[in-house]
Amino acid sequence: MSDLTKLTLTEAVDGLKTKAFSSEEITRDFLGAIETANPTLNAYVEVTADKALEMARASDAKLAAGVGGALEGAPLGIKDLFCTDGVQTTAGSNMLRGFVPPYESTVTANLWRDGAVMLGKLNMDEFAMGSSNETSAFGPVKNPWKSKVSNAELTPGGSSGGSASAVAADLCLAATASDTGGSIRQPAAFTGTVGIKPTYGRASRYGMVAFASSLDQAGPITKNVADAALMLRSMCSFDPKDSTSLDIETPDWTASLAQGVKGLRIGVPREYVVDGMPAEIQALWDQGVEWLKAAGCEIVDISLPHTKYALPTYYIVAPAEASSNLARYDGMRFGHRAKDAKSLTDLYEESRAQGFGKEVQRRLTIGAYVLSAGFYDAFYVKALKVRRRIAEDFDNVWDRVDAILTPSTPSAAFALGDKQIDPVTMYLNDVFTVTANLAGLPGVSVPAGLDSGGLPLGLQVIGKALDEATVFRVGKALEDAAGFTGKAEQWW
Repeated sequence: MSDLTKLTLTEAVDGLKTKAFSSEEITRDFLGAIETANPTLNAYVEVTADKALEMARASDAKLAAGVGGALEGAPLGIKDLFCTDGVQTTAGSNMLRGFVPPYESTVTANLWRDGAVMLGKLNMDEFAMGSSNETSAFGPVKNPWKSKVSNAELTPGGSSGGSASAVAADLCLAATASDTGGSIRQPAAFTGTVGIKPTYGRASRYGMVAFASSLDQAGPITKNVADAALMLRSMCSFDPKDSTSLDIETPDWTASLAQGVKGLRIGVPREYVVDGMPAEIQALWDQGVEWLKAAGCEIVDISLPHTKYALPTYYIVAPAEASSNLARYDGMRFGHRAKDAKSLTDLYEESRAQGFGKEVQRRLTIGAYVLSAGFYDAFYVKALKVRRRIAEDFDNVWDRVDAILTPSTPSAAFALGDKQIDPVTMYLNDVFTVTANLAGLPGVSVPAGLDSGGLPLGLQVIGKALDEATVFRVGKALEDAAGFTGKAEQWW
């Protein structure tokens, strides 16, 4: 594998600007790496080699002329949730297999505006519903990491498993991802990468295939914190085509990284100590506290009392919104149409049964149930009220702390197939991440250590709304203190 594929996004952008190598060179190297690895890792569902080389040559012409955007010539992977003009977009589902959008999502349009190159579309859990990337119609993604004590193939996390696996295996410089309940931060933790979910409304949802509209948010998965700050700036913008998009300026988050964290107050919520949490996760969390103390932070014990209700609240609100959003895929207006249907009702039922996988069907059934007459008030309305209390918990501590430190996940990456039997066990993977989505807050996962099997573990930083700058600063301090340099040993 070429050394160019091992560069960080920041290093690659700098090298392209100084003409140390060309965009076509690094793009060809990534395409070669994908050709070797993807039959095993299954990170990409479609590789756009011709388009990538065309974009790379256009970037080289701009760079030769001394012009170009913030990401000029940098090859990226795109989660298959973002509509890409002229390139199939499926959201990992048979329901959308063959759908070629005639338009571009705002997030990807921003990246192309800044000169990025598209290597292809990345695998994901179907309609972003999953924590292990095993619900994809294209098959599971494999984590490039393997445990020292087992040869089992591991999940890269989900739903952005393809994005995390591709970044960790050096199959792109960075990747777009999306986070509804932890789908950026959990895969990042499982693969030793950095993933940030910005404040709800920072990045446009236009052209993103919807799962739960009040929770979905786009963000990047990258090799380090500086790369995440660089890429997020390009991804975010005000967009009048998205009614929830915030009409505010996008800061230069890379500039805030040098400010350090001395004097910041970091909250440690006692409710995040959960039953059965491995001692290694607790030890890493304690270590993170010590690192931030040493960097000059004040540690504050805080309480977020409604945390214990976050998972059940999420698994009412998200399926409810999904059942509404995915109602359009009925075989008539959008999506897969069943053949040989004998009636209109038969057409609806067969189209949805054939197009949606089992996990999506499960969540749509839950969503329809909690929205149905007689249960709407008992479940959905009550969940909305608890969601408000969860957000208020955070509001009540921001006068005492600048950011909050928690683990990213309750375990390291687990083996593919391990948790498929019991959906509830799978849903518990989101226990530390869903609160930030319910409250609309920014959160980043930073790799901070290895478990006893040599697998990466992450720490999460949650910040105030629109204060990604502090989240990045604390994340950078953790990154510097941890000195995490782990990479998966190549076996593919």
